[in-house]
Amino acid sequence: MNSASSSGAIDLTPFIKAYDVRGLVGSQLTEEVVQALGAAFADEVEAAGTDVVVGHDMRDSSPEFAAAFARGAQARGAHVLSIGLCSTDESYFASGHFDAPAAMFTASHNPATYNGIKLSRAGARGISFDTGLRSIRDRAQEYLSTGVGEVAETGTFRTVDVLADYAAYLRSLVDLSGIRPIRIVVDAGNGMGGLTVPAVLGEAAGLAKLPIEIIPLYFELDGSFPNHEANPLEPANIVDLQKAVIEHGADLGLAFDGDADRCFVVDEKGNAVTPSAVAAIVALREITRVRALQPDGDIFVIHNLITSRIVEETIEAAGAIPVRTRVGHSLIKDEMAKTGAIFGGEHSAHYYFRDFWGADNGMLAAMHILAEFGSHDGPLSALSKQYTPYSASGEVNSTVTDVPSAYSRIVDAYNGIAEFDELDGLTVTGIVSADEPFWWFNVRPSNTEPLLRLNVEAATPEEMARVRDAVLALIRE
Repeated sequence: MNSASSSGAIDLTPFIKAYDVRGLVGSQLTEEVVQALGAAFADEVEAAGTDVVVGHDMRDSSPEFAAAFARGAQARGAHVLSIGLCSTDESYFASGHFDAPAAMFTASHNPATYNGIKLSRAGARGISFDTGLRSIRDRAQEYLSTGVGEVAETGTFRTVDVLADYAAYLRSLVDLSGIRPIRIVVDAGNGMGGLTVPAVLGEAAGLAKLPIEIIPLYFELDGSFPNHEANPLEPANIVDLQKAVIEHGADLGLAFDGDADRCFVVDEKGNAVTPSAVAAIVALREITRVRALQPDGDIFVIHNLITSRIVEETIEAAGAIPVRTRVGHSLIKDEMAKTGAIFGGEHSAHYYFRDFWGADNGMLAAMHILAEFGSHDGPLSALSKQYTPYSASGEVNSTVTDVPSAYSRIVDAYNGIAEFDELDGLTVTGIVSADEPFWWFNVRPSNTEPLLRLNVEAATPEEMARVRDAVLALIRE
């Protein structure tokens, strides 16, 4: 392992992102690169003599990359606990359960030509570029030039199966045993939901049968994604789910992304339930549960600034304190730890739970929706409607090469009739009278592309369309 690597010329900068590693297999991510990253990770988290969890998804390149990462970590003294095939939230469970740093090999919803690594410190604490990824990149770049040197006492390797413990733990957090019988369609997108859904919601892990009939779509693990991209955020990728829900007369549908850490919901009519509505429903359930155990004291709930106003309103109406944050996985994990928040929700369908080490877990959010729906009469569409009172544009992207000029045009146009804040991009909130419909919008530059992302929400569809079109004209001028 001491010989210098032939991959030393590969520049790691383009694919070490703000929150994870994400790159093209072969040209960017190679076994030598991944081995160097494993060694650098072990150094960064001071893992010599202690455990490091390594798991992977179903992509063709994932097993060999996980093995290479393990070799690098072992060379620097880490004892590797290999949990094999798993979802990303299952790797967070292992990190919390064993109180050990973890590496998860996945490129989430990206096409089959990509792979990546999501890294955690012990207890599923996130690692962002500013809290360790930069150092890992720099160390790995050096190892690619000099070779990975072995420490005096190299680490061991053993395999551990955590799927049953993971499923049992989630069942302990949300009791579904007493809900009314329901029928659901689940689209796993050939991703890791095909492994975890039968374990958590079914009997595959040896747990008791729940009053849930599951109609599976694309549960076969296949990293080539033969049916559709495993990205339910794109409307085209939930068409099959919507059709199946109607065809089977199901009560609702669930769609998971490739690594199954995000979950999207559709109602009995096949209409998408917004992630903001899901966040509001889960927030209320968690506030109610915690308040029953803790009658006094502040309860904090996090939402990013792109979520619907209904999320903040629901939190406040339940007597809790909303905490508005920037968009971003590691940022929200950090804020969860800082504030002791019981729950956090993002517009992108990431949902974070204090009882899950502050990490995100799409399966746990889905279980809350099933529990809420299954505890009341009436269709999901009626429940969803309560938490979708406003009109939103969704994310609209525009190619913009000069972001400061676009910002200036927006500020000039709305100066005096709106309030501005720059917590994340530029958020503009209309100054309106009591009889006027409210509106707000946010524009944020992409981290990776020359794009400006626009999100608009307003009290009425007409007002939303008016604001959206006016802002787009300014952005694209």
